[in-house]
Amino acid sequence: MNVRTQVLLWAAQRVSAAVLAVCVLVHLVTIIYAVRNGLSAAEILGRTRGNAAWAAFYVLFVAAVAVHAPIGLRSALAESFNWRGRGLDIAVLALAVALAVLGLRAVYAVFT
Repeated sequence: MNVRTQVLLWAAQRVSAAVLAVCVLVHLVTIIYAVRNGLSAAEILGRTRGNAAWAAFYVLFVAAVAVHAPIGLRSALAESFNWRGRGLDIAVLALAVALAVLGLRAVYAVFT
């Protein structure tokens, strides 16, 4: 892997980590608010259905996960198992696509 690609992966990992930190914080605050106010699952879904702002937030959350997790796993697999090359790149790309598809499917189910 060339130096430019390594720098781009490093930057993507750090940026996605920052986005995830904010998303996790907002998500946890929202959960705490819902629990403390005794909201049921039906009431929560009633508030999220059709709400473009929450949908956009969770799409951003999913995108950050789909970028962050595969890059981290790629590094861990390369260091732990000395796995390098095209096979590793394809495996983590498949993971990224799976995370994105499944996450976006969940967002769609909750917000439509």
